[in-house]
Amino acid sequence: MFSKTRLSLRKKNTIFPFLPNYKQDMSKDLQTVTTDGTRIIKHIEGVIIKKRSTHIDDRGSVCEMIDQRWEIINEPILYSYFYTTRPKKIKGWGMHKTYSDRYFVVTGEIELVLYDDRASSSTYKNICRYYLSEYDRCLITIPPFVWHVHKNIGDKDAMIVNFPTKPYDHNNPDKYRKAIDCDELPYPFKATI
Repeated sequence: MFSKTRLSLRKKNTIFPFLPNYKQDMSKDLQTVTTDGTRIIKHIEGVIIKKRSTHIDDRGSVCEMIDQRWEIINEPILYSYFYTTRPKKIKGWGMHKTYSDRYFVVTGEIELVLYDDRASSSTYKNICRYYLSEYDRCLITIPPFVWHVHKNIGDKDAMIVNFPTKPYDHNNPDKYRKAIDCDELPYPFKATI
C-alpha cells in the first residue's frame, strides 16, 4: 500500500507541484566527449579544424596560427585581417560563394554556428556549433556556401583573425548576408537578439 501511494504521488507530483514530472521531463544525456577528452561532433561537410597549442614560458606565450606546410592548407595564404566582436554581440548570418574563411580566435570566446544550405552536401540542412576561444585554440575552415554566424559569449572583446582563401574584392565583395532571425535559416542562439 505504501509503495503504491508513493508511486502515485511521484507520477502526479501532488505533494511538490513545483517539481518537474519525474518521467516526462527527463532525458538522458548523449555522449559528448570520448574518454580521452575529444569532443564528439558531426562536422559540416568540408569544415576542417586544426587544433593549436599555446606554448607558455616565463617570457610570454606563442601560438602558431597557420602554416602553408600543413596538410589541411590546400589553398595558398594570400590575405589576412582581424576583426573584433564586443561581448554578447552577434555577427552574421554571412556566406561566401567563391572562397573559404579560415578563422582563428586570438582573444575572447565565441560560439560559432554553421548551417549547410548546399543541396549536394551530405550534411545538407545540418547545423553545427563550435566554441572557439583563447583557451582552446584552433584554425577552422568554413567552406563556400556554408552560412555562418557567431556570438561573443565572453566578457571581453573577441579578436578573430581570418585567412580567407581569396583576397577581399573591394569593388565586388563576395559577401552575402541574411538577418539573424530570417525565416530561411534556423535561429542559432537561445538568448534574445
